Amino acid sequence: MIELILYYIGLALCFMGAFFFISGGIGLVRMPDVYNRMQASTKTTTLGLMSVVLGVGLMQPGWIVKALVIIIFIAVTAPVGASAMARAAYKGGIPLWEKTEVNECDAPVCKKEVEE
Repeated sequence: MIELILYYIGLALCFMGAFFFISGGIGLVRMPDVYNRMQASTKTTTLGLMSVVLGVGLMQPGWIVKALVIIIFIAVTAPVGASAMARAAYKGGIPLWEKTEVNECDAPVCKKEVEE
């Protein structure tokens, strides 16, 4: 009985992950500049992948330890990778969207790093 409940919870998590993947794809199409697109795609695919992996781990209880290790790896590496890509885009001179109101990289520390 408990296996059936875990199976349906895992199935629900897989569908939730698919929803995150779809919303990430929509975000890639609808966002105005590379920084917004990167944020939309990174957040949604991270949550989507974590949901799908956890769902599979619940559906196949023998894989739950592997699923948790994968989730921890994704939680650590995805934000770091997105931050590195955004920093490279900023240093490469890719402009912000014209309606952007706050540019946190406009601080003197960031300007000094860009000049170097």
